[in-house]
Amino acid sequence: MPTALQDPETRIRNRHVDFQVNDRAAQILRFRSQIITRIREYLQAKGYLEVQTPIMANLAGGAVARPFQTHAVEFPDRHIELRTAPELWLKRLVLGGFERIFEIGPNFRNEGIDKIHNPEFTTCEFYIAYANLDHLTQVTERLISELVTYTNQLSHKQLPSLSTCDISIDKPFAQVDFIGGLQSLMNAEFPDLKSPDAEAGVIQMFHNNGIPLPESATLPKLLDRLASKYLEPLCQKPTWITNHPECLAPLSKSFIDSDTKQRVSARAELFIGGKEVVNTYEEENSPFEQRRKFEEQVKYRNDDNRADIDEGYLEALEWGLPPTGGWGCGIDRLVMLLSGTDRINDVLPFGNLRNVVSLGRGGRNVVASQ
Repeated sequence: MPTALQDPETRIRNRHVDFQVNDRAAQILRFRSQIITRIREYLQAKGYLEVQTPIMANLAGGAVARPFQTHAVEFPDRHIELRTAPELWLKRLVLGGFERIFEIGPNFRNEGIDKIHNPEFTTCEFYIAYANLDHLTQVTERLISELVTYTNQLSHKQLPSLSTCDISIDKPFAQVDFIGGLQSLMNAEFPDLKSPDAEAGVIQMFHNNGIPLPESATLPKLLDRLASKYLEPLCQKPTWITNHPECLAPLSKSFIDSDTKQRVSARAELFIGGKEVVNTYEEENSPFEQRRKFEEQVKYRNDDNRADIDEGYLEALEWGLPPTGGWGCGIDRLVMLLSGTDRINDVLPFGNLRNVVSLGRGGRNVVASQ
């Protein structure tokens, strides 16, 4: 048995050894389990019912993302997609009378791999009838504060290899308006983002500021790129980005913002350390408005956005979804944040998809580091 493993690739491809010789690697895995348990207990204590919804269906649904596709022996002529989010299933359950529900489970997006992204990832989503954004942000701030305190208790007692979590938990968390914040930082005003020439106007803003255009420069991707360049780096302490343009949240309610006069979504996105941690929404419950938003989403369809109109979900909405608040959190990224870990590999038992696929080809020889 080696006394230590140092090389990151050797460690991730020999996790059975890594966990035995590196206390911190093993303690992060135990920590992940404790955080998931804590979130589950927090929600169950408030009357939420835990459910499991389908992972495979004819449409992935619930997120603008490229899905994985497969086939089933039972339906050889049909494509089946792995879910990108459980959202539409969970809202169907709210329609069925379950007013407080949650799910902790895997999702799949056929997209790139980097330090903070993996095609297979775990989320917690909960939905609560008759809740608005104010309620959701207050719940989030209490939960994050409790998790930070809990992390520090664990690091002092059970898991000493973990660093102390120094996230500021002063409430209320700061807020920045998506459009207002960008206009102030860029010293420019957005065109009417619902107008036919909105995309061309935003592209001109890129040119004026010398910003390279993203691939497949649709209006949602352009706006998201500006937020990642200007707004997200400012969110080192816990900060809510609010009032996203409607096209960035097609499943949420929307309204005309009184300050910017733009049509924006009822959405608040929490960033800590410059990274997204939580998304909250007031869910769209009008089948007519949801159809309009689905149709607009389809206009931006490309390889990265396989948007489609989910007729089954629209039919379900006709039964009357109550005003509903939705909440989503990436568990992997939350564990990274609380444990002070920089790479998503370190909070997954066997690393990212690239590591998992490589395991079958044989790993490097394990060399003891003296």
